[in-house]
Amino acid sequence: MEEEAGEAPRLGGPTAPKDLRFYHRDLYDSEDRLRIFPEDTRMQREVVQAEMSRKPGGAARGTAQRNLEEEVDELVHLYGLEDDHELGDEFVGENALRAGVSEYPPYAPRRRDPAREQRDWHLGGAPAEAEDLGLAGWSPAAPCQDLRDAYRYVQGRASEEYECYVIPEEEDEEEAADVFCATCRKPIRAFEKVFGEHKDHEVTPLTKALESAKGEIHKNMYKLEKQIIEMENFASHLEEVFITVEENFGRQEQNFESHYNEILETLAQKYEEKIQALGEKKKEKLEALYGQLISCGENLDTCKELMETIEEICHEEKVDFIKDAVAMADRLGKFLRTKTDVEISAQPDFEDQTLDFSDVEQLMDSIHSIPAPSAPVINPQVPNSATGSSVRVCWSLYSDDTVESYQLSYRPVRDGSPREDQAEFTVTVKETYCSVTNLVPNTQYEFWVTAQNRAGSSPTSECAVYMTAPSPPIIKSKEIRSCEEAALICWDSGNLNPVDSYTVELTQAETPEASGVTESVVGIPNCESLVQLQPRQSYTIYVRALNVGGPSARSKPATVHTTGSFFHLNKDTCHPWLTISEDGFTVVRSERKAPAKEPLPSNSCFTRCVAVMGNLIPVRGRHYWEFEVDECLDYTVGVAFEDVPKQEDLGANCLSWCMRHTFASLRHKYEFLHNRTTPDIRITVSPKKIGILLDYENSKLSFFNVDISQHLYTFSCQFHRFVHPCFSLEKPGCLKIHNGISMPKHVTFY
Repeated sequence: MEEEAGEAPRLGGPTAPKDLRFYHRDLYDSEDRLRIFPEDTRMQREVVQAEMSRKPGGAARGTAQRNLEEEVDELVHLYGLEDDHELGDEFVGENALRAGVSEYPPYAPRRRDPAREQRDWHLGGAPAEAEDLGLAGWSPAAPCQDLRDAYRYVQGRASEEYECYVIPEEEDEEEAADVFCATCRKPIRAFEKVFGEHKDHEVTPLTKALESAKGEIHKNMYKLEKQIIEMENFASHLEEVFITVEENFGRQEQNFESHYNEILETLAQKYEEKIQALGEKKKEKLEALYGQLISCGENLDTCKELMETIEEICHEEKVDFIKDAVAMADRLGKFLRTKTDVEISAQPDFEDQTLDFSDVEQLMDSIHSIPAPSAPVINPQVPNSATGSSVRVCWSLYSDDTVESYQLSYRPVRDGSPREDQAEFTVTVKETYCSVTNLVPNTQYEFWVTAQNRAGSSPTSECAVYMTAPSPPIIKSKEIRSCEEAALICWDSGNLNPVDSYTVELTQAETPEASGVTESVVGIPNCESLVQLQPRQSYTIYVRALNVGGPSARSKPATVHTTGSFFHLNKDTCHPWLTISEDGFTVVRSERKAPAKEPLPSNSCFTRCVAVMGNLIPVRGRHYWEFEVDECLDYTVGVAFEDVPKQEDLGANCLSWCMRHTFASLRHKYEFLHNRTTPDIRITVSPKKIGILLDYENSKLSFFNVDISQHLYTFSCQFHRFVHPCFSLEKPGCLKIHNGISMPKHVTFY
């Protein structure tokens, strides 16, 4: 009875776990067919055998016995065999008798750690348990594989239909791994490198991969610790600023409160004064109006009385009327002659009162008034913050001072010159930085700054020294020497003061569209550098000077070819009778009489031998150059040490190796001289172009007839120092040098 693969059958108990896979098997197949992982059995056996060999025999057997019992207990629970008492009693009973245990605890469901379950599979058992299970050939050396086979066999007996096994999880594979796949970035088994999908991948031992991972982790931890320290310092600085802001705010708040209270008191006092003045004005007006009102009332009463009196007089007799009328007329005339004030003495409106708030304004101004700022602090010069003619200066303040502007002053620093005699310059800016221009390259300047606001100026800051970047160096194109492997670049500084270092930048001249630097040589202390290059290439070379202010601009470019050895003649060694052409590659001895006096002895230039030296690049490789001569010209060519005696002929000492040609009576004579000795060699074909091969590696100096590719002679000599090419003309004539050329094929065999 078969079921579809992947369907979990019931084995007389609970459903089997989902991580089990079931395959159709013949329960009585051979042992080889039952093995799922036959290729790694030998490796597992060796691992387990090595682990067991470290324990005593009795302890190993006892441990294996206990481990096997635990495995059986675990698998019965895992596969749902708690109800299969017959199989459990049979299997456990035999093991209990061997272990000397009369009673064995019944199987009970236990929750186990899956990682422990996977690890426990690698625990070994004893051969006796394997024999009880009917597995021939089981041994402790391979407990893992054979134990799996045993479990499959037991499960087969219980179901008699299916064989099942548990596929090890990734954790089990990682524990059994012994190499690390660098391509997949995970640990693997050794046989997977030979037979598996990792066959073409790069692998390393686990220990080495572990050390590499630890090293990377340590580097990251170091960077993280450094970043933590920086953040802690920054947080501490922020905390200080925070506290300072709080303190300043408290002081400002108290100051404002005090000023506002004073202003309120002043305003209240002015209010009381103005109200009192208005009350007095009101009283004065009311009193004046009241007096006028009383006066008007009195006048009205008088008028009424006169009217009544006149009416009474009119009703009297004529005699009495005349008497009373005359008296009344006098009284009435007197009353009418009295002027009555009919103008209002006090207007009801009050004049607008102009309030004097000058003292309040002063108080308000005192609120907004701020103290003079504290002295700024000039920051140290930041690397690469200057050019040859400018420098960027930055500064800061200690507290939250209010600043309207800054005055930056500076002057050049000159040794031996008093400060008061140096010109000072001042720049006014509003920011805490300033780019000062029109400066001298590679020069130190002293800067100081003051802060200003309406209250005044701050004290002067401490002085700080800034330095401008250097001027671009000047490459000595005529002194550049090269060979197929390197080039010696020489230049002039272009600065009065010394610089810190130089940088040589190289780009390939064949690709002018590629403006990027292909190589940079940094930290060069002097004005020359030996640069390693690729053979048969053309390079464009630039040089920069560096100091604390930054790098200079690029120098003017120079071109170097590595097709062969290239050198110039040293005019300082030239005999007075010789003339060197402008290109530096032709030596001429003119037709003139010898001077009456011989040149004075010198250690730098030749005085006896009419010769000149060349400056060959100091590289211990192979150097080759050629020169053209006239068949009738007497000459001497070769190499010599720099300290060769200038008062002796070339080849007359142990410091020079030369080829000499003399022409007399239509006969050519060739000598190869060293320390006044020469071999007996005859040359039948007079060379017109001679090639010289200087081979430091093989300690050889060879001469060739270039026109017919003929080898003339080879010196075998030990050059414990660098040598220089040398050329001598014994008679008037010229000698033309060809260098910077590729080495011919016939030369490479010597």
